Amino acid sequence: MAMKKSIPAASPEAYLAELDGWRKPLVERLRNATRSAGALEERIKWGHLVYFHNGPVLLIRAEDERVLFGFWRGKRMREMDERLKGNGKYELATIDLREGDTLTAAKAKQLVIAAIGLNDEFGDPTAKT
Repeated sequence: MAMKKSIPAASPEAYLAELDGWRKPLVERLRNATRSAGALEERIKWGHLVYFHNGPVLLIRAEDERVLFGFWRGKRMREMDERLKGNGKYELATIDLREGDTLTAAKAKQLVIAAIGLNDEFGDPTAKT
């Protein structure tokens, strides 16, 4: 079975407009919480919502069965939410949200503020050291 290749959304608004069902209100809540947390640049990158502040900070990725709320320095934030899971040599960790799972706007904003602070402290997580 071939993987379907989709054309990335032209804008964050278009990305949201393509969502339906339980994913749409969840992504809207995560996006609003993220945007209220601080000065971030919002872009479509790698086919999903990516937020930048001194390098990439976090992503919101809606898939068919889940929504990922991922942080480039998420492994440093695991004490804030035990659902943050990371693997591999990088610091990226994500919260895997399925239908019926909840993440409050307040908790999402708290995570984003912490992630912005880590980029302020340690710089661009994708920079070669």
